Amino acid sequence: MNNVIEFMTCAHRHCDESFIAAESFVSQQQWQQAQNSWDAFSSDLEHHLQQEENVLFPAFEAATGMTMGPTQVMRGEHVQMRQLVQQMSQALESKNQQAYLGLSETLMILMQQHNMKEEQMLYPMTQNNLPDPAQTIKAMEELPKE
Repeated sequence: MNNVIEFMTCAHRHCDESFIAAESFVSQQQWQQAQNSWDAFSSDLEHHLQQEENVLFPAFEAATGMTMGPTQVMRGEHVQMRQLVQQMSQALESKNQQAYLGLSETLMILMQQHNMKEEQMLYPMTQNNLPDPAQTIKAMEELPKE
């Protein structure tokens, strides 16, 4: 694959699926299934954020010279998402359905807005400015999952 927009949008959808599954299981108080889905989501989300922060954003910044623009905004939103993920992990661990679902709504809104900005603005700008998008995608694919 050599299209940044498609590659990264696919990652967003993949994360959305496990996020929705975890929320559904919490709603039904199926705690083990919720934990399994949550673990998948939080791991996939962190890997996606690492791909952006360690590969995609630096490639965009090198290609455009823009270091205080959209990538800076996205990094700030990544911090907010990580904080919510941490709080939701604690709520899930304590089987606090109400806290989890309240935080889930907040994270869902933040992710939707974040993903829209990336998919409609940052990814197209990146695709159009990178000298070799396929090389950047390959580097993201090779980034180890922690």
